[in-house]
Amino acid sequence: MRTAPRGQRGVALVLVIWVVTLLLVIAGSFLYAMRTEAQAARNASLIARGDAIAQAAVSRALIELFKPPGGPDVWPRDGMPREWGFEGVVVRVRVSDESAKIDINTANNELLKGLFRFAGASEEEAASLLDAILDWRDQDSLKRPYGAEEPEYAQAGLKSRPANRPFQSAEELQLVLGVRPELYQRIAPMITVFSRQSGVNVHLASRSVLLAIPGVTAELVDAFLAERDAARAEKRIPPILPAAGAYATYAQSSAITVRADVRLDEGITVSREAVAMITPQYARRPYTFLAWREVSRDADARAAAASQEAAGGR
Repeated sequence: MRTAPRGQRGVALVLVIWVVTLLLVIAGSFLYAMRTEAQAARNASLIARGDAIAQAAVSRALIELFKPPGGPDVWPRDGMPREWGFEGVVVRVRVSDESAKIDINTANNELLKGLFRFAGASEEEAASLLDAILDWRDQDSLKRPYGAEEPEYAQAGLKSRPANRPFQSAEELQLVLGVRPELYQRIAPMITVFSRQSGVNVHLASRSVLLAIPGVTAELVDAFLAERDAARAEKRIPPILPAAGAYATYAQSSAITVRADVRLDEGITVSREAVAMITPQYARRPYTFLAWREVSRDADARAAAASQEAAGGR
């Protein structure tokens, strides 16, 4: 029996090695794909569970708000976190009153300009933004001196057009001519369409919102916040902020935001926000959901960074 020449045997060996290598690569890719799909399925299951827990936490927070006022277990609307464990996960909930934000439908015009100035706009840009917002909300097609109606939007190449009605959501502000993405990111945590007030509740407002009030300074705000925190800790009547003048309110609104963060396994956090209208006078329907939002870490980080950057300039 004749044997194959040595060269042919070498070629055959190389081919065998290549085939084995190819099979190993295919098998490895298949196993990796299977692991990836299994992990994705597990993550989807975790997120679905986290979403259900977050919605339950929001419902619990709303129920807590109907406890008799003045009791030790009443949940305040000050945005402070409350944390507890539930079925092996950590749940953190914040309840915030919408009166602590600036309502872009009803706020005083100078307060809106102060909001834009806080976010880094020049006096001229703030005036243009204010007029553009007023043109967006009014029912006519008459352009204000620094505003924008349909021709200006078309000239700018925008698909949006003035709605000629109040804003339906805070996110709608991004459609207004002149509202830059970075400016919106800075003010997004500070605005609402649900408070229906011309000013802001200084007893509940954040430092950023207080700094947007015309006529106040960082020194005044920081001193006020220190006194406000001390009053809360000692359960005293909170102070007033005289420098805020007519821009200050001291009454809560009927609308609140409930933020629920659920920390799951493997570092996954599911966050949900709900805005609800509280109507205790209606026993059959004591609250109504106005909006639900899914909150991402990236959005949180961008908003926090933008707010800190703007506040640092005041």
